[in-house]
Amino acid sequence: MAKKVRAAAVQLNPDLDTATGTVDRVLAAIADAAAQGAELVVFPETVVPYYPYFSFVQPPMMSGGEHMRLYDNAVVVPGPVTDAVSAAARRHGVVVMLGVNERDHGSLYCTQLLWDADGTLVLHRRKTVPTFHERMIWGRGDGSGFTVVDTEVGRIGALACWENFNPLNRYALQAQHEEIHLAHFPGSLVGQLFADQVETLIRHQAAEGASFVVCATAWLTEDQIAKVSPDEGLRRGLRGGCMTAIISPEGQHIVEPITEGEGILVADLDFNLITKRKRMFDSVGHYSRPELVSLLLNDTKTSPVHRAFPTPKASAYEVESLAPADDNGSAPVVEHNGNGTTKAAV
Repeated sequence: MAKKVRAAAVQLNPDLDTATGTVDRVLAAIADAAAQGAELVVFPETVVPYYPYFSFVQPPMMSGGEHMRLYDNAVVVPGPVTDAVSAAARRHGVVVMLGVNERDHGSLYCTQLLWDADGTLVLHRRKTVPTFHERMIWGRGDGSGFTVVDTEVGRIGALACWENFNPLNRYALQAQHEEIHLAHFPGSLVGQLFADQVETLIRHQAAEGASFVVCATAWLTEDQIAKVSPDEGLRRGLRGGCMTAIISPEGQHIVEPITEGEGILVADLDFNLITKRKRMFDSVGHYSRPELVSLLLNDTKTSPVHRAFPTPKASAYEVESLAPADDNGSAPVVEHNGNGTTKAAV
């Protein structure tokens, strides 16, 4: 008999004023969801400390102060915030997905963090392409985030916001036999059009990948919207767009979604439905033709520095032996040049 997992998607109201306010709300929601029997708890995109709503309605020249405040309140990984969430996951025995603004020295990233039920951080990925106004705020992640990990509740993969729209991104995770896909969006953005797009996307995504999709969005109060922008015309862009939902592998809502206010959506995921869907459509199995169409994935973790040699050289030009001596006692050597090139020594 296939297993069942109880999942919770949290539509959370972030604290836009303090550094720790949203973290306190996250910890309380984890406890609340666990009390309802949840084994997996999913939070919205960059909900800690808050999504950079200001960047959507303020011109760059006017947003410097808010941008700096986001730096000051952003999450360092590892750090106090990750320690607190790790402890909560371990205490309640739940798997937790949290979206944060991550600060890595001089850059901010839209980051997804996934803790297993023992509190171990098993996935640390950064959004690969920030969307539109977000490019003024966040750097870009690399392909190492296209990873599906084994957890206490099953094989989990994640994408942030419009990464989910890209079919190649989705396929990279489907090819790793993802069972539960975690998607999250900012919420309170763009209006009903955005909510409709998110719903269409995640329902298609579930049926396409024959996986469950657990999606969480955030929600702003009218007072918060007024603080973000004094212009009523611009405030229209900070309402709606909420679609906290749990979708079956057949593309159906398991429970009614949350589109207004705060709340915790809870549903049981019956893994028999994965097999039922894949019996008819397995995008990376019997319904694929990899000799005709396939995906090239570079999942290498990138670095700003690439060292020419694993150990420091005595000079920019050095000759060293790369193989043992032959029967005559001679050893082939290679000349290493300062520009990283090599050639056989004469």
